Amino acid sequence: MATLKALVVDDASFVRDLVKRTVRQRFPVIETTDAQNGRRAQSLMSRATFDLILCDWEMPEMSGLELLQWMRQQPQYEKVPFIMITSRGDKDHVIEAVKEGVSEYLGKPFSPEGLSNKIIKVMGNTLAAAMSQSGKSMAGPADAFKESAALLTQKREPTPPEAPPATGVVAPPVAGGAKPVASKRSMNLASVRFADSTLKSVVKDINLTEVRVIAKRDQAFPGILDQAVVDIETGDGQVARLNGYVHQLQAVDKRRDTDFVSVTIRFVDEDPIKMENLSRFVARFRAGKR
Repeated sequence: MATLKALVVDDASFVRDLVKRTVRQRFPVIETTDAQNGRRAQSLMSRATFDLILCDWEMPEMSGLELLQWMRQQPQYEKVPFIMITSRGDKDHVIEAVKEGVSEYLGKPFSPEGLSNKIIKVMGNTLAAAMSQSGKSMAGPADAFKESAALLTQKREPTPPEAPPATGVVAPPVAGGAKPVASKRSMNLASVRFADSTLKSVVKDINLTEVRVIAKRDQAFPGILDQAVVDIETGDGQVARLNGYVHQLQAVDKRRDTDFVSVTIRFVDEDPIKMENLSRFVARFRAGKR
C-alpha cells in the first residue's frame, strides 16, 4: 500500500507516463498524481500535501521554476524534495534552480536508473522507512535504503550533454553518385540527445509533429520509443530543445553496408512557446529548400 505521495508535472503526457511508470515499478510505496503545467500543479498542491515533486522547467501558464519559487514560500512545502527534470541542462539554469531551492536536477532524456537514484538521494530515510513498513525491505531504515538502491543497475548516470558544436556532420550521399555539398547554409544541423548518447545529424525534413534526421552509422543509435531531446539551431544564435521519442529507424538506402541511417523523432511538447519557435524553424527550413 502506498504511503507517500508524489506529484509529476510536465506538459508532455509521454514524459509524465514515463516518470509515473518508473516510480510505480521501483517504489511501490509512492503514489503518483500528475499535472500538465505549473498552474494545475499549484492547484493540486493547495488542496493536498505531497512528499515529492518531480517537475519539468518549460511549461505553459506556469513554469517549473515559478512553481518552485511559489512552493518554497509555503510553510508545508519549505523542505519537500523538488526534482527538476528538464532538457535545460546548461550551467546558468542549474545555478538559477539551485538558488531557488531545487533539491536535485535531472537532465532529459533520463534513464529509469538515473531518476531512481535521484529519488533515493532526496527522500533518504523517509523512503527507507516507508519501504520497511510496507514489507518491501529489511527491518531497519538503513537496510531498507540499501534494498531500494539495490533495485538500480550499477551503470553510472551520464551527465546531461551540452549541445555539441555544429561541425563534423557529413551529409548523406546524393543520387547519381554526385558528391554531397557541405555548405553550412544548405545544411540544417541538429544534435539528438538520448539517455546515454548524443547523435550528430542533418535535418532532412521537419514539421510541427516530427523531424527526420540523417546520421552516420558509426555513432551510437537508440531504440524505438527511446526518449529524445532534439537540439536545433534556430538561425538566430539560439538552440531550440524539443522533447520527443524515437518513432522510426531506417537505412537510407537498400545496401546492408549503408553508411547512413534515417531517424524519425516524434515531438511530445505542448508548450506554445516551443511550438512557436518550431514553427519559425520549419518556415525557414522550407524556404531554404526552394
